[in-house]
Amino acid sequence: MDQMTFSMYPELTLELLKQAAKAFATDITDRPIPELFGVTDGKAVGTYIEQSFRSYLKNHFTFLAGNSASGIDLPDLQVDLKTTSISQPQSSCPFKDASQKVYGLGYDLLIFVYDKRDEHVSHTAILKILHTIFIERSRTADWQTTMGIAGILDRNGNKDDLVGFLEERNLPLDEIGRIQLAERILRQRPAIGYLTISNALQWRLQYNRAIEMANKVEGVERLNE
Repeated sequence: MDQMTFSMYPELTLELLKQAAKAFATDITDRPIPELFGVTDGKAVGTYIEQSFRSYLKNHFTFLAGNSASGIDLPDLQVDLKTTSISQPQSSCPFKDASQKVYGLGYDLLIFVYDKRDEHVSHTAILKILHTIFIERSRTADWQTTMGIAGILDRNGNKDDLVGFLEERNLPLDEIGRIQLAERILRQRPAIGYLTISNALQWRLQYNRAIEMANKVEGVERLNE
């Protein structure tokens, strides 16, 4: 019986995910939320939004939810969910290797950027989803790094130029790693990324540029126009 009920839902596709994100953002915006009243912890607010969106998806679609092994929220689609406040649009993600700064994270990002205010009379919080941004995996690299590499390649730079640049950018690589990455760049020119990625034990992703460039460049899409 459960299996029959479960199979009634359509399988989640990338296009359906984008449509669902747009609908969810509209649905949750301006809805009174008593449990978030007085909450100032951005992580708690983000967790609430992401869990609400997962519940929304479960009520409409069939899909495989992520777990700690997969590392991302929607492994079938290779999409990770991110939620961040407009006051400081950023979040963290697992560090895999330094090449992610050049070639991207390896999966797409779906980002909800929210603003929150408290209504003291009703003791409820009001969320407003200001931006719903979808970033294709090829555009999830670091802006400054990929722009610098593009400039070197456009000036016919060689492996030594790239190795020097990677060292200047302080990518977490040893000398052999820098040489190998430079050789890969010469074979496979990276696309321009639209994230700012800070070095840390986990990557720190900043989204201001992606918000600014959404619908202006290929691979960075604003879903809630």
